[in-house]
Amino acid sequence: MTLSIHFLAFEVDLYTFASMILLTGGTGLVGAHLLLRLIENGEKVRATYRNKKGITKTKNLFSYYKKEALFNNIEWKQADITKITQLEEAFIGIEYVYHCAGLISFQPSDENLLRKTNIEGTANIVNFCLAHNIKKLCYVSSVAALGDLAEHEHIVTEEIEWNPEKPHSDYAISKYGAEMEIWRGQQEGLKSVIINPGIILGPGFNDQGSGLLYQRVAHGMHFYTTGITGFIAVPDVVKIAIQLMKSPIINQRYTLVSQNSSYQEVLNSMSDALGVKRPSIHAKKWLLEIAWKIDKLSSFLFRSKRKMTKYMARASYTDRIFSNEKIKADLKISFIDIHQYLKEIAKV
Repeated sequence: MTLSIHFLAFEVDLYTFASMILLTGGTGLVGAHLLLRLIENGEKVRATYRNKKGITKTKNLFSYYKKEALFNNIEWKQADITKITQLEEAFIGIEYVYHCAGLISFQPSDENLLRKTNIEGTANIVNFCLAHNIKKLCYVSSVAALGDLAEHEHIVTEEIEWNPEKPHSDYAISKYGAEMEIWRGQQEGLKSVIINPGIILGPGFNDQGSGLLYQRVAHGMHFYTTGITGFIAVPDVVKIAIQLMKSPIINQRYTLVSQNSSYQEVLNSMSDALGVKRPSIHAKKWLLEIAWKIDKLSSFLFRSKRKMTKYMARASYTDRIFSNEKIKADLKISFIDIHQYLKEIAKV
């Protein structure tokens, strides 16, 4: 089965929104794929962007799926979610909102920017949704915002509580803070849903996420780690977001994970798909602890960006298992096998 078939053959009975949809973050992996699907469905969509370079990435993605003609159906609006005046114009005539915009960074120097973008920006979106009587909001969060396991717990669900006493990355704190803004909006009458995807796999963005991993594997990656986390293919994220938005479900959050897999298994699938040698050296816990400390010192001495932080290192050797039972029960869906998907997107 080709990737294009995988992406387009969603078994969803969709209706068309009566009015225009606002999609923030239309130049990111999820936002761009969501735009493509909505436009295919004949929806009227206004998408925000911060700079025209980002729009080019989305246009290239449409070309990737051989859907160039649909790209011109998007109404683009330059709007930073932290800029009130820009958002005022973006919300005119809108009834439904997909909030995909946000900053992903594990650089300690980006702490303030993460909080401003993800928390303050989401607060702005919520406030405008309330002011414009938006019918429903879908917020794309992350599994990073889910709770912390107690000693007797082994699987992360939507009900696990966030423990502020536990250490969290600045990114995780910012996404959790953003969700608090969504909950605030709910208390004030805003109908919304939150999705918490695991690591999202998909094509078209070689400078981030799985695209960046592919680049590293293609150029020869020697080390692997055995930590386990949740992965999901981007078509599944898009499919579920749309289904939830069009369903009567409100004020719920859903963990979106197709499979819990080790980093080693994912790297092996990428290597096999690309026809390159698999990583063969196990980067053990003690080695990673040394590596992030050396990287921290190097960053300080040479004023360079961090390549490995404490949270990145520890996440790579930690097992964090996620449950997808809630979304499967509520939407009766099945997921794309991530290892087969990795092979498909490497071939296209």
